[in-house]
Amino acid sequence: MRKIIYTAVALLMASVVIYAQEPQMHVPLGGNTFFDKQSKKIKLNENGISNWTDNAVHPVVYVRVNKTGSLKIDLKAKCSSGNSKVGISAGTSKASLNITDKDWKVYEGFAYNVTDTGYIAVKLELLNGTAPDISDLIISGSATEGKVDYVRDEFYWGRRGPSVHLNYLLPEDKQFEWFYNELTIPVGSDPLGSYFMSNGFGEGYCGIQVNSPTERRVLFSVWSPFKTDDPKSIPDSAKIKLLKQGEGVHIGEFGNEGSGGQSYLRYSWKAGNTYKFLTHVKPDGKGRTEYTSYFFAPEQNKWMLIASFSRPLTNTYYKHAHSFLENFDPEMGAHNRKVFCNNQWAMDTNGNWTELTKARFTADATAKKGARYDYAGGEENGSFYMTNCGFFKTYTPINSVFERKAMGKQPVIDFKTLP
Repeated sequence: MRKIIYTAVALLMASVVIYAQEPQMHVPLGGNTFFDKQSKKIKLNENGISNWTDNAVHPVVYVRVNKTGSLKIDLKAKCSSGNSKVGISAGTSKASLNITDKDWKVYEGFAYNVTDTGYIAVKLELLNGTAPDISDLIISGSATEGKVDYVRDEFYWGRRGPSVHLNYLLPEDKQFEWFYNELTIPVGSDPLGSYFMSNGFGEGYCGIQVNSPTERRVLFSVWSPFKTDDPKSIPDSAKIKLLKQGEGVHIGEFGNEGSGGQSYLRYSWKAGNTYKFLTHVKPDGKGRTEYTSYFFAPEQNKWMLIASFSRPLTNTYYKHAHSFLENFDPEMGAHNRKVFCNNQWAMDTNGNWTELTKARFTADATAKKGARYDYAGGEENGSFYMTNCGFFKTYTPINSVFERKAMGKQPVIDFKTLP
């Protein structure tokens, strides 16, 4: 009799252990949520959603699964006053939840059948009632037994999305002064917050931005050799000095991601057009290096000077030729952007051009730690390309090397007439 009792207890304990080990993950809304329309009322921070009073605003939470199967989706929420009815859906599966408790509680949602791997968009709707607070999606089921990807920390960077880079392979047996590149942004691939950087070098970068619905810029910056995020703390001996600036170009300083000299030209560039960039890097023989960037717009059919800076404590030619693509607005991290980088050339100190046909693809810390996988790059129709954000399915392995066909279209530039 005792043996039978012990066996029954053992079986009961085993079933409890198996149930407790079922994978369950808390996906924080603070780093994984975007809104289908902007609202000044609804709040999103590290604690999740609050002050959600506008039922026309629909939060969407993104999570990436690498295994098919069942995915149970629940919601951790509370309602400080009154009751709230919230709709939750993924694909054709949905549920309505009555949020009634003033304290945090997990409300049971629905089971979703994952038939394909990749990102799943979980949409929330405020059906009626007072504003709820929502902190997490609680997910479990056989689909979570594989790798599950979402932003776990550093929500600001996670919502901005992964930045991607193309590092052009310069011959190591020459010194280069000039780098030439062309950018083409496909129509519809230029959402707010985009920076399409064309001509990067070891100490700075030049490219084009989407700063607002009515303002676009050509931006050229050079980092100070003094390491700080506060430009005001840079000593005079380490400051970037302006040598010359183009017509209508604003000159200032930048911080937060290193510090240094910054210049920008407000220019309404257009997606679908191809823009040319030319950057010169040369030591002055006195312990400083001069950096100058030019921008060619087809709308004006001429080269325009952006600026020329002098960097102290530096003795270098053009090194680390690269381009990158980033989103600098966390609210726009769910919008896809893409850029084609075309016809790269570098001129050495003897005045000879070399076409650059190989590039290594890299990405930032957000990508490297697996917080997001919506990043890719490669070669397409004779051009290199980069794309990021938008929660698309496939991604490009970091450190992939691409090669494009040599076009032989050497830049035709009259250096004597450059402004």
